[in-house]
Amino acid sequence: MEPNHTYLKQADDPSLEIPQDVTASVRDIVETVRSGGDEGVRELTRKFDDVDREELQVSQAEIDAAAESLTEAERRTIDNTIENVREFHERQYENLDGFETETEPGITLGTRLLPVESAGVYVPGGRHPLVATPAMTIVPATVVGVDRVVACAPPQADGGLQPAQLYAMDRAGADEIYVAGGAQAIAAMAYGTETIPSVDKVTGPGNVFVIEAKRQVFGTVGIDFIAGPTEVLIIADDTADPEMVATDLLAQAEHDPRSRPILVVTEEGIADQVLDELEAQLPSLRTAETARESWDANGEIVLVDDLAGAASVANDYAIEHVQVMVDDARQLIDDLDSYGSLFLGHDAPVVFGDKAVGTNHSLPTQEVANYTGGINVTTYLRVLTHQELTPEGADSIAPWAASICKLEGTHAHQVSAEKRIISEESRELAAELGLDLEE
Repeated sequence: MEPNHTYLKQADDPSLEIPQDVTASVRDIVETVRSGGDEGVRELTRKFDDVDREELQVSQAEIDAAAESLTEAERRTIDNTIENVREFHERQYENLDGFETETEPGITLGTRLLPVESAGVYVPGGRHPLVATPAMTIVPATVVGVDRVVACAPPQADGGLQPAQLYAMDRAGADEIYVAGGAQAIAAMAYGTETIPSVDKVTGPGNVFVIEAKRQVFGTVGIDFIAGPTEVLIIADDTADPEMVATDLLAQAEHDPRSRPILVVTEEGIADQVLDELEAQLPSLRTAETARESWDANGEIVLVDDLAGAASVANDYAIEHVQVMVDDARQLIDDLDSYGSLFLGHDAPVVFGDKAVGTNHSLPTQEVANYTGGINVTTYLRVLTHQELTPEGADSIAPWAASICKLEGTHAHQVSAEKRIISEESRELAAELGLDLEE
């Protein structure tokens, strides 16, 4: 029996269902780009961003100007994140490998890991243009050897890209950078325009229009996953500092009014102190309005009997970020199995994973973690299989393959298999399996 838990504060269940008006709007946007190409992108950029820009591709002069507009400290900060993300994902890649093995005499099977040829990454603007996102989406693609990495981001009022984002996109390794935002950027990378090339896979976070555009172009291109607003679930026991717990909840709440900050706690007294801290800290935040709306609408507090109960609740949520602020956090690592990324200990807040430590912040939300993880080197890899058979190997497997084909009624397949049966032993097996090789 699962441990009991009690909701001290509960929100409505979120949903990845996209409103019908958004679906219809995105369908029109995708068709405008698909039929209109560059001019379609320009038209939509004028409509949604109030920007009229002739050249969609960012020039080297613009990239250089963006770098010069940043201070040395700002450039070092961005470079540090890129370096850490590159090191982590290189270690990931080093620990992946294909294989080849002879499973039976004359039957050799194997797997190769090959990158997609081209990838398109979306870098969102919005309330807070995310400077760490280019490292998270572009670097893993470059680590595995994607030939062509295309990046798109929405324009600022002056028609250019946010300088820190542009510098980060260039330093992370984008081969080409384009000024295009929202659903039109996703459509452009999926179908291609006169200027923006089509790619094999589109990745990166975005708003509901970006999410819906990725859903609509899936099949024409691959995508990473469908995700919604950010989430955090903090597991806290009586060793947790209520001030730090509140701070870390608010750090995710400030992203979006639809963000989900959740506290799972073993002591009701700690929950009360966290609530007091939230009220005390909110007024000092420059993002207080968004964080307040997020907490009031979507914040939750769940009281559990013990840490086993906390792990059970966390797994049920299958949430984006799980932060474990308990004594000996590592004791829960084997019990937690459904999350985007796991943060162990009082000194491992989500902000480190989101911005600097090296793991990826493009993660699944709203229970998508039940079937996939976040962006990583495998996002840009194809797992391809091969087989090589000698006449001896073909002879040994042919009766079994032909028998399956007979069950299915796939007669041409059956004939293809039967024509590889050459030994008396395999002919005898075929007869045992009900195959008439004289037919």
